[in-house]
Amino acid sequence: MSIMETKELSISYGDRKIVSDLTVEIPKGKITTIIGPNGCGKSTILKTMSRILKPTSGDIYLDGKAIQKQSTKEIAKKMAILPQIPESPGGLTVAELVSYGRFPHQKGFGKLKESDKNIIYWALEVTGMLEFKDRSLEALSGGQRQRVWIAMVLAQETDLLLLDEPTTYLDLAHQLEILQLLQTLNQQENRTIAMVIHDLNHAARFADYMIAVNSGEVVCKGTPDEVMTPEVLGKVFGIDAEIVRDPRTNKPVCLTYDLMPAIGAKTPAAV
Repeated sequence: MSIMETKELSISYGDRKIVSDLTVEIPKGKITTIIGPNGCGKSTILKTMSRILKPTSGDIYLDGKAIQKQSTKEIAKKMAILPQIPESPGGLTVAELVSYGRFPHQKGFGKLKESDKNIIYWALEVTGMLEFKDRSLEALSGGQRQRVWIAMVLAQETDLLLLDEPTTYLDLAHQLEILQLLQTLNQQENRTIAMVIHDLNHAARFADYMIAVNSGEVVCKGTPDEVMTPEVLGKVFGIDAEIVRDPRTNKPVCLTYDLMPAIGAKTPAAV
């Protein structure tokens, strides 16, 4: 069962077509990762699914209902989006930014209720940013700011989270912390998560379902075992990959890889 799906979705920037006839599903209650080379349309797909961008043709359904027929506030109660490079007004504190996640649940310009404050506190705590709640965003490192944005998305308290490279700016330990947090939210609170992930091994490790994209088209979709194969990675990234089994997670891992030779290129022996 899917929580969101696209049907024959096409997206263009001016006269340039970025995505063509895309039909994909985001399984309900699962973690979906979207992989592909730079500039292949991953972020564009995510932005269009979240209604930030308007498709040139095709349909998007959220909970079985066409997304264009739902109000912005109605969608914001069901789905939260974290762009790759989020922007915020200047002069905000950490707690103030996270409180923005509660706006879809408020009436008019109502003040935060005690229940809202409890959710904001929880979001700050689970992302490790509680001690920074009164600090200005400008005073934080790039990694800390990213964790504040994730806290804001969590405070929105939606069933579906769309995240565009949520581990940007984070070191290895903090990348793992964020991905494990998202996995916990999925497993314990049944949150559906779809995210663009740059690191292939992270994408496979934390995914139930993967979508591999190149040139705006789906090359392969399925379980990590179905997508993380030398054949698929060759088609998507142009690499000759060696895939092994992670002894800790039993998920497929790209151990090493080489660039695939260009068609018609001479080998060293032929030079």
